[in-house]
Amino acid sequence: MSIYGILAIVIFLVMILANAIRVLNEYERGVIFRLGRVINAKGPGLIFLIPIIDKMQKVSLRLIAADVPPQDVITRDNVSVQVNAVIYFRVVDPVKSIVSVENFVYATSQLAQTTMRSICGQADLDDLLSEREKINTQIQEILDRHTDPWGIKVSVVELKHIDLPEVMQRAMARQAEAERERRAKVIAAEGEFQAATRLADAAQIIQEHPIALQLRYMQTLREVASDQNSTTIFPIPIDLFKPFISMAEMVVQQNQKKE
Repeated sequence: MSIYGILAIVIFLVMILANAIRVLNEYERGVIFRLGRVINAKGPGLIFLIPIIDKMQKVSLRLIAADVPPQDVITRDNVSVQVNAVIYFRVVDPVKSIVSVENFVYATSQLAQTTMRSICGQADLDDLLSEREKINTQIQEILDRHTDPWGIKVSVVELKHIDLPEVMQRAMARQAEAERERRAKVIAAEGEFQAATRLADAAQIIQEHPIALQLRYMQTLREVASDQNSTTIFPIPIDLFKPFISMAEMVVQQNQKKE
């Protein structure tokens, strides 16, 4: 046998070994097809294949983050919005992900779009804005149930943006402003009510203890004097003039009797 024949045989053997030996990473699995039939999923590590007879398709088990394009949604209260989201899923059964669906990433993305339109269309706009966590959970449960036959596990669904029409944004801004004004008026009314209650309590205490009014006079005088005013007004209780008023009334009565 000539040197060229030996070289050809060596090259042929090397090509066969290259096709027969595969190395898979820790996060990869290889679905083995033998004459068109699924044998098993192997990996990670070194994999030996029968040349020409066996074929392998690699599947990644890592978490996949897929962006759901914006979808036009009409809510239950007839408001048109655009909603987009992101879904996180991974392959849990490599054989099903290859055999049951042609392209599991594309299929999961399309299913997420239709499910998101359906769930968001069943909710009011206020619920869509305030209860995102609940809607995320509903979408995730539906996706996980439908992708389970494909060997896919949907872990998380998160709504990213909810774009409102400009008219609706202005209406919501006016509503929020009106709500803030209402709260301000309620707080002011509550303050007036509490102040009136305190004043009523103070009046009751002064009525029961007149000396408290005198103490309040003295305290007011001290506050006025601390401002370094040139003129100080000293409040004199009317009770101090009662004896003089009584004497004047007695004098008037005596004069009337004499007349």
